Amino acid sequence: MRKSTKLFFCASGIFISYFFYGIAQEKITRGKFSIDGTTDKFTFSTSLVALQCLANLLIARVGVQLAGKTSSETPSHWYFMLSLTYIGAMTASNKALIFINYPEQVLGKACKPIPVMILGALIGGKRYSLTKYLSVLLIVFGIVVFMLYKTQRSEHTFKANFGIGELLLLISLASDGITGAIQDKMRARANVGGYEMMYHTNFYSTILLLIMVSFGDGLEFISFCSRHPSLYWYVLGFCITSAIGQSFIFECISAFGPLTCALITTTRKFFTILFSVIIFSNKLVTQQWIGVLLVFAGLFADAFFGKKKTPILK
Repeated sequence: MRKSTKLFFCASGIFISYFFYGIAQEKITRGKFSIDGTTDKFTFSTSLVALQCLANLLIARVGVQLAGKTSSETPSHWYFMLSLTYIGAMTASNKALIFINYPEQVLGKACKPIPVMILGALIGGKRYSLTKYLSVLLIVFGIVVFMLYKTQRSEHTFKANFGIGELLLLISLASDGITGAIQDKMRARANVGGYEMMYHTNFYSTILLLIMVSFGDGLEFISFCSRHPSLYWYVLGFCITSAIGQSFIFECISAFGPLTCALITTTRKFFTILFSVIIFSNKLVTQQWIGVLLVFAGLFADAFFGKKKTPILK
């Protein structure tokens, strides 16, 4: 398969899978589950991520069997470190939804190329063009504009929750950056396939998360689902779309690197925001839409000018 065709294939798979993934995620984490006049709120992020990793592991295992090749050059401790940063990123971003709405979380995660670039340069020894750095600065400015104008909420709620959701997003983004740097090292030093990387990452992640859940909110999560049976379908859809989407992500990382993958996953977030606004009536003020446009102007500037030869910042 030609590289351009494979890139389009991976991008399409990521866009479609994570569109439905986003709907299921918001239904679970932001939905209202009522019984006997009492409304329950979903707060079991660790259990949800554990099921997600288990589904990813099963799909990855099938992919490894079909690929029929493995790399013996990859040290196990790399996968273990990868699983730790992956758990940190996923758990923090899911918990952030308790304090901020979905468009805010999505656009916050649109910063992902920034830590991937910075930590890729510091840890992985990567070098990027001046155009790419300028594009990323435009993205940062758009994020700042968006965050300065919060989605409409009461003053009391704003004061109670301000900073917690953003702090969780920073933890998630830092974890994403370290994950990208480790993946760059793995690509540079070992011939690692996408499904192989996905399998081993989720293998360690699943073990760690199941241990955490058994001593944490596992029983409460089961009890919550028993009280609200409709949640089973959303969780099932969440896990399936995650597993399919992640298989495309790891194939993209294996072939093109974590930064290219981060840019693809970030562009799809614009459409996620639009559909979230339409479907879930999350209202954005004018200044926030300006921030959104600035973010994606930076992304498209990188896509258009990034292929041209520009000076490398050392």
